[in-house]
Amino acid sequence: MTEGYKVEIISTKEKNKLMFEIYEDNLYEKKVNIHGTCVKLFTDNEEFKQMWDDNFKPISEDIRPHARVFAINDESKKLKVLYEPNSKTVIIKNCDYYGWVKSIALALVADFFEDFTSEHKRYSIHGSFVDSTARGLAIIGPSGSGKTTLTYGLLLDEKNNFLTDDWFFIRILKNDILVFASEKNSYIRDDLAVNWPQFKEKLANIRKDMKGRAIVDVKRIFGGERIREESIIKAVVLLMRDKDKQIMKRLSASEALDFMVKNDFCNPHQLLRTKKKFKERKEFFYDLFKRVPVYLLNTIEKPQQSLERLRILINSN
Repeated sequence: MTEGYKVEIISTKEKNKLMFEIYEDNLYEKKVNIHGTCVKLFTDNEEFKQMWDDNFKPISEDIRPHARVFAINDESKKLKVLYEPNSKTVIIKNCDYYGWVKSIALALVADFFEDFTSEHKRYSIHGSFVDSTARGLAIIGPSGSGKTTLTYGLLLDEKNNFLTDDWFFIRILKNDILVFASEKNSYIRDDLAVNWPQFKEKLANIRKDMKGRAIVDVKRIFGGERIREESIIKAVVLLMRDKDKQIMKRLSASEALDFMVKNDFCNPHQLLRTKKKFKERKEFFYDLFKRVPVYLLNTIEKPQQSLERLRILINSN
C-alpha cells in the first residue's frame, strides 16, 4: 500500500487484455525524457497532458518508449494502479490528482534503472537537492516533515542552485556520489509564500489544479543560471518531526539506514516491494550513508530556525 493507493501487479496477459480495451478510446499521447528514459503518457485527461508537458523534458517522437503510463477514467469510478513490470507499463484508473501520475512515472523510471547491472544502473531518492558550487545537500524526509519548505528556504540564497525539490537519481562512483535531476519544472503547493514571502510575487497568478498545486517554471523563479542538471552529494539531511526528540544530531550509517527502513525509505511511491528490491534499496542507502555525512534534523522549530541549521551545513567545507 502506498500513499493513498495500492499497486496491483498484473501479468503480461492481463496487461494485453487491458490494452485492447483502452486503445478503443481516443487518448492524448506524449513522450518525455526522464533522465534519458523515454516515458510515454496516454491519458483522456487534458489537464494531465498539459501538466505532463510542462513538468518533464521533451524527447523526439521517433524514440521508442522504455516505459508507459496510462491515466484513464472508466465507468467503475474506482481508483486502481496496475503495474506490469516486464514491459514497464502502469495503468492508473480514475485518478484525479496529477501528483500521483507524475510520482508513479518517476517510480517507473526508478524501477527501470534498478534492473541494470552495468554503468547505467541508477538508484532513486524521493527527496530534494540543493546545489552550492557543484556540491550540495540531499534533503530526505517523510511527508509533512518540511522538505519542500526548507528546500525553497535554502534557495532564497542566490549562491544556492535548484536541482530538484521532489525526486532525483544517484550514480555511485569510486570517489563521488553523482546526483541527477528528474524533472524540467516543479509541481508545488501554492502556499510557499506563507513562510517565504519573497516568492509571493513570482507565484502570483499561476494556474492551479484542484489540489491547489501547479507546475511552475523554475527558470522564471530562480533564473536559468541557477538551474542545475547534476551535482555531487556533500551531505544528507534526514527530516523528522517529534517534539520529544533532539533537534539535530549526526548519525552513523547504521542509524541512518534504520531511519530510512522505519519510514519506508521516505518514498510512498514504490511500484515493486519484493524482498529482492527491499534488499537492494537497503544496500544502496547503507553504501550512500557510509560515504557522506548524514544528519537528522527535527523540524519542530520554526522553519526559519531549521533553515539556519541547513545554511551552516551547506556553507561548510
